[in-house]
Amino acid sequence: AQAILAQGGSSQQDGSEATRSGAAMSEFTIRTRKFKQNPLLGRKQFVLDIIHPSLANVSKKDLATKLAQMYKVHDHQCIQLFGFKTAFGGGRSSGFGLIYESLDKMKKFEPKYRQARAGIDVKKSKLGRRAKKDTK
Repeated sequence: AQAILAQGGSSQQDGSEATRSGAAMSEFTIRTRKFKQNPLLGRKQFVLDIIHPSLANVSKKDLATKLAQMYKVHDHQCIQLFGFKTAFGGGRSSGFGLIYESLDKMKKFEPKYRQARAGIDVKKSKLGRRAKKDTK
């Protein structure tokens, strides 16, 4: 029984071990509710319900990868996920998701703080007040 547990719970003894990220990908399911096409903002918007009984929570990167497969999105940066709350007792989470048609639409309509969180178009920090005065 210990050998079976060491190989990720599979009963095969061929030496192929499941990777941690690959195993985590299959341990959660995604359901979308309140799905809307929003042509004015160039996006699809929806509420996500995630069921993850064996995980504490699921990373947004894993969710974006699975959503890209479900909705055939080529650019992962066009997917924005936010506002996730884990239900009391764990095992379920819900949050909000947006899939933009293009990166240009996303840069136009998405708030700057969410773009910064996603690592898109991060601006250089300006000089502080004291530093400006010191250079004078």
